Amino acid sequence: MNKPNLYTCLSPALIHLYDLTDTIVVIIDVFRATSTIATALFNGAEKVIPVAAVDECKRIGSLVDGYITAGERDGKVIEGLMYGNSPAEYPREFIEGKTLVLTTTNGTKLLHMAIANGCDHVITGSFPNLGAVCDHLVKQNKKVVLGCSAWKDRFNLEDTLFAGAVVSRIKEHFTIHCDASLMAENMYDLHKNDIHDFIQKTTHWHRLAAYGLEKDLHYCVTEDVANVLPLYKNGELIAG
Repeated sequence: MNKPNLYTCLSPALIHLYDLTDTIVVIIDVFRATSTIATALFNGAEKVIPVAAVDECKRIGSLVDGYITAGERDGKVIEGLMYGNSPAEYPREFIEGKTLVLTTTNGTKLLHMAIANGCDHVITGSFPNLGAVCDHLVKQNKKVVLGCSAWKDRFNLEDTLFAGAVVSRIKEHFTIHCDASLMAENMYDLHKNDIHDFIQKTTHWHRLAAYGLEKDLHYCVTEDVANVLPLYKNGELIAG
C-alpha cells in the first residue's frame, strides 16, 4: 500500500512551493499562538476565532457580548483588547464555554494562505497537543504539510523542533522524501531530552523572556499537556 507523503515547510514564504491539494496542513506557531489555542480549547473554550488584523479582532469582539478579544505585539497586550497571548491566561474556570477572538501575526497569516491555496483542511499544532495532532494525521491517511509559522518569514527553531517531534512519532506511516523533515527530526531527536535547556538559546526565547515570559515558554515546549485537536472550520477553530 502506498503511504501518503509528508513534507515540512519551514516558513510561510515557502508555502507556495507546495501543492496543497487534498493535503492536511498543520499550522505550527509554538511561541505562543498554537500553544494558546490548544490550551483554550482543552480547557473548554467553545471556539477560537483567529484573525490577523487588530481592528478585525476588535470588530468581531464587539458583535457578541462575552466574546474575549486577545492579542499581543512585542510581548504586550494590544491596546483595546482584553487579554494577551499567554496560555496561562486561559484556565478552565475562566475560558470554559466562551469564545476567544485571537489576533496573531505569523500563525494566522499562514493559516489563511493554506486555505487560499486549496488544502483539504487545517489543524493547529504545538507541543502541548502533540499526541492529538499525530493521532489525527495517522488516522486521516492523507498527504501532510507541517507548516512552520516562523517569525516574519524567517526560520525559527521552536516551530521546526515541533515539526521534528511529529515526524519522529509518525514517520512509519508516511513517505518522507523531504530534507526539511529529515533535518527537523534529527534536531528534535538530538535535543528531545534537553529541550527546556536548548530552547533557551533561540532568538524568540530571548525576545519574549525579556518580558518575563519564561514560564510560558517552558509550558509551550511541554508535550501532551493540552491534548485536543484544534480543527479550522468556517473561520473558527473548534475541538475536533
